[in-house]
Amino acid sequence: MSVDRKTFVFSDVAPTNGAFVTDRRSLEVVRERIVAAIRTSVGDAGADGVVVAMSGGLDSTLTAALAVEAVGNENVLGLGLPCHKTDAAHVSDARTLAEGMGIDYEEIQLRPLLEAFEGTVASELESESASDASGRSDERTHAVGNAVARLRMVTAYYAANRQSRLVIGTANRSERLLGYFTKYGDGAADVYPLGDCYKTEVRALAKHVGIPRRIIGKEPTAGFWATQTDADELGARYDVIDPLLYRLVENDLPLEEAITELRIDPETAGEIASRFEATTHKRTVPPTPGIGDRADSRAFDGSTGPE
Repeated sequence: MSVDRKTFVFSDVAPTNGAFVTDRRSLEVVRERIVAAIRTSVGDAGADGVVVAMSGGLDSTLTAALAVEAVGNENVLGLGLPCHKTDAAHVSDARTLAEGMGIDYEEIQLRPLLEAFEGTVASELESESASDASGRSDERTHAVGNAVARLRMVTAYYAANRQSRLVIGTANRSERLLGYFTKYGDGAADVYPLGDCYKTEVRALAKHVGIPRRIIGKEPTAGFWATQTDADELGARYDVIDPLLYRLVENDLPLEEAITELRIDPETAGEIASRFEATTHKRTVPPTPGIGDRADSRAFDGSTGPE
């Protein structure tokens, strides 16, 4: 397996505690590199600050904290964008965290937008055969979840456009390698400070930076729908996923060798590896036909897909 390994964090960081960067010295180097990258991105764009969609979870909290260190709390806008009743506790955490960081925070309820979308666009495009077909209800749930992610990003970019800011993404490397994000939803941002860090490293960096333990210990969720969790969607927890991905992607090991080395369930490993391969299209720019020498991205190869 192969993937673009160009990063702005790890080019001169050598892990000293197993495969992942978790020791204090290396984490401090990573912290400094991420902060510098945010500051440089804002400066190069001539922007006045950044926007961070804050879910109350680990990734967005750490991203906001690093953004504050990079550009100052007066230049960071946190957005709370709930859409379901079950979001209430997470939004409360986001509000408390934003207050603790001293950043501006706006909370916008997206439920009316989703209801309007479902009552107009979704209802018009939903055929009777699709709604009645076996298994299509799950597909619709995913489609609506993707719509929620895109509504959140529309809101973030509107705020960024109106205030001359950059949108800071919160996805980590584990999510990006698995395509565990929505195209043009949470997959749309101007910079991904945590994009080179596996979830294992995000947790370690969060502890190093001083993120509250209750936030670090939260069950990861994308918040696409009520009761949704990363582990349920991905079929395994990150302490299983990360070591496998590291061996497949960073060490380029064959799947069978990685399974033997980790003593992981072959079916689970196969599903994770398949997800990595199937979501390649989500980590690349859209294809062009490749006419003459004009193609500045990949040509059509049949690897495009939904979400």
